[in-house]
Amino acid sequence: MSTEGKLFREAWIAGVTKHYPGEPKPGYVTPWEETPDWERACAAAVEQQVRDFIELSGGKTDRLTREQKSRFVALCWIAQIYKHIEEPKPGYVADWPELPGWQQETDADIFEAIEAARTTV
Repeated sequence: MSTEGKLFREAWIAGVTKHYPGEPKPGYVTPWEETPDWERACAAAVEQQVRDFIELSGGKTDRLTREQKSRFVALCWIAQIYKHIEEPKPGYVADWPELPGWQQETDADIFEAIEAARTTV
């Protein structure tokens, strides 16, 4: 099993654990090894898109706001959902302003985790 996207998933679980109000749904905190193939593919693609974006910006994404980082992750995720699911539930493809606050914060955490991993390499 490829581990591409694992950083994304681990940051998602950490963000959900931190920001979700109450007890998160089990699917939100499913470990990488138990995550469905389509979801691992989505995580890998979005993680790579964030890495590419950071690289193409010359590493200047540290100047983006948390909202901008979160919006980028959310939009990349929506595109992957459309790629992998023919008729997704509306909540799977909700635009950033319609996402709950915990998910917006988690998406920003994902971006920042990928940024931090880039600077430690």
